[in-house]
Amino acid sequence: MTILVTGATGNLGRLVIDSLLERGADPQSIVAGARDVTRAEDLGVRVARLDYTDPSSVTAALEGVDSVLLISGSEVGQRVAQHEAVIDAAKAAGVSKFGYTSAPRATTSDLVLAPEHKATEELIVGAGLPSVILRNNWYTENYAADVASAAETGVLASGAGDGRVASASRKDFAEAAAVVLLEDGHIGQVYELGGDVAWGYADLAGAIAEVTGRDVEYQPLTPDEQLAGLQEAGLDEGTAGFVVALDAGIAAGALADTDGTLARLIGRPTTPLVDGLRAIA
Repeated sequence: MTILVTGATGNLGRLVIDSLLERGADPQSIVAGARDVTRAEDLGVRVARLDYTDPSSVTAALEGVDSVLLISGSEVGQRVAQHEAVIDAAKAAGVSKFGYTSAPRATTSDLVLAPEHKATEELIVGAGLPSVILRNNWYTENYAADVASAAETGVLASGAGDGRVASASRKDFAEAAAVVLLEDGHIGQVYELGGDVAWGYADLAGAIAEVTGRDVEYQPLTPDEQLAGLQEAGLDEGTAGFVVALDAGIAAGALADTDGTLARLIGRPTTPLVDGLRAIA
């Protein structure tokens, strides 16, 4: 069995490949798909150039591949077209398993990130691919900038209100991807994956305080206050508005679900918030 991992040089992609190797996959059975192949040379597996904007490179990367993990792209607004290139090539190649890293409750969520993931999931279904959907909750590593800022100011400011987040470390999600790629019995499943604990932002402030060794206060912001603050910090109106909308979704509960599925897949508890933050502090 040959496995292609797209976005292999990204933060999650590297960890997926590490997890595949840790679980006994033959390095020669793994193909790291990367736009810049020189950045993948240290992964210890086969490497293939894969540029979403160059369909011929996608087709070539899929040659001889049985299973694909499509790690969702990072370019908001361009994801659907990029993902479609991989989906089309996977269908033409007749792959036996197609995994995709989606977003929580992608087909029903009001989260500002959800529409592109919903569209991608619909393309996968429409293509008739034997799929496994991994709806990943937030990565604890997403809060690296908050840790750095709070360490300096003693304040965690957010528009997330009383919203809760069932985050886990990227390694947890990477291990889950490796499990579904290597094991049978996952085709047709849609997994909602999150950490074992859904924490609030006061909890996050407390965890940052524990990690940094200084008091940290959670300061809830109204949408207008948050927008003004982000623009004062130099963000353009569109980007600032996106962040405000994202936090509004969190406040509404878009990231609060946790049912233990991730822990069951990886066979251990998910990484606690404090431990995840300590790794990036």
